[in-house]
Amino acid sequence: MTTAPQVQNLIDRLEAEADVGADPETTPDVGIIMGSDSDLDVMAGAYEALEELGFVEQTEFESPPASRFTFESYVVSAHRTPELMYAYGETAADRAIDVIIAGAGGKSADLPNMTASIAYPIPVIGVPVQEKSVDSVIGMPTGAPITAVDAGKSFNAGLSAAQILAREHEELERALVAFHDSLQDGVGEVSQALHDLGIDGFRERDR
Repeated sequence: MTTAPQVQNLIDRLEAEADVGADPETTPDVGIIMGSDSDLDVMAGAYEALEELGFVEQTEFESPPASRFTFESYVVSAHRTPELMYAYGETAADRAIDVIIAGAGGKSADLPNMTASIAYPIPVIGVPVQEKSVDSVIGMPTGAPITAVDAGKSFNAGLSAAQILAREHEELERALVAFHDSLQDGVGEVSQALHDLGIDGFRERDR
C-alpha cells in the first residue's frame, strides 16, 4: 500500500525532527493526538487544562515559544493512517515528548492503546471520545499499560499529563496546587452563599 503524499510529508517531518537531537527544553513536552478533527471539540479540554497551567501550544519545532512548557497536536488515524501512527509513536522519544494524550471515538478506538504500545515506555493517557469507546481504550493486556480517563474527560487528561511532569518540575507542581486551591475556594464560596442567602436567595443571585 502506498502512503499518500501529505501523510508522507508528515512522517518525513517527524523523522527529521527526531534526528535533530534538539534540547528537550525546546521541544513539546506533551503530544496531543486524535483520530479525527471531529474529535477536537472533546479533546479541546486537554488544551484548556494545559493552558490553565501555563503551557503554550508549539506549532513550529524549530522555533519554540518562550514558555518552558509546551504541547503539540496532530490528527493521527489508527485505521486510515497507520504509518503516521507508527511514525508518531516511534519518534516520540527522540523528539523529547514526555507524555502523549491520545483520543479516539467509535467502538474501535485503537489510537490510544496502539500508540501506548508503540511509544512504550512513554506514558500515554487515553481519552475515549465517546462512551462506546471506553472498553476499546482501556482494554489493554497485562504488560501493556495505558492510563485512561472517562469518556469525554480530556481536561483530566491534560491535568494528568501535567502531574506526571510535575514530579521533575516544581513550577508545574505549584501551578497544579494553585489550580486545585482555586477549585476548593470555588466550593467554599458556593457553600457560604447557599448558607447565607438561603435556597431562594441563592437561586436568585445569578438571575
